[in-house]
Amino acid sequence: MTALDSARPRPRAFWGDARFFLGILLVAASVAGVWFVVSASRQTVPVFAATRTIVPGEAVSKDDLRLVDVALGQLGDAYLTSDSVEDGLIATRTVEEGELVPATAVDAAAAAATTTVVLRSTVDVPASVDAGSVVEVWEAPLIERGSYDVPRILVADATVVSVTRDDSMMGGGAAALEVVIPRADVAAVLAAMADESALSVVPTTGAK
Repeated sequence: MTALDSARPRPRAFWGDARFFLGILLVAASVAGVWFVVSASRQTVPVFAATRTIVPGEAVSKDDLRLVDVALGQLGDAYLTSDSVEDGLIATRTVEEGELVPATAVDAAAAAATTTVVLRSTVDVPASVDAGSVVEVWEAPLIERGSYDVPRILVADATVVSVTRDDSMMGGGAAALEVVIPRADVAAVLAAMADESALSVVPTTGAK
């Protein structure tokens, strides 16, 4: 061994390099992250789906719902679960049959800003109008027997609960509809019916 060889520093072992340990930690963290994502995607939670179309203002009970197991990840709390169904709940928006019920789609009945009324359309109601349809209610005020004023919108945003069509010749294609309307419009609707105004229901373009 020469003096030059003895002065040359020994190479460090690869395991003694801090970068080696850092690389091991990064690989381990990556594997753990992938495992967590895969594990979370496989976990399901029971949430409620609607067994029928539910419209705003309708009472919601467990008879209108069925539990389904779905993988929602961190979104599980955003939907209605068995622990969050209480007596006195109503729908605050339309929930289609089979749709998962968002927690925000129901509220206590005391907080309702809508109510239901039954009115009769004096003209034919399109076949596309059924439960859950969003419609406008138009009024043509009665001037005198057989004479009506220019039609105008009475309720701009109503939701149909049910439709009973009368296709007989005597019925003239008219229909009776149960609709959900804002409470603020109730007085005007009742006054229109009491004054024998001609009421018509018109679907809102592009809405069901």
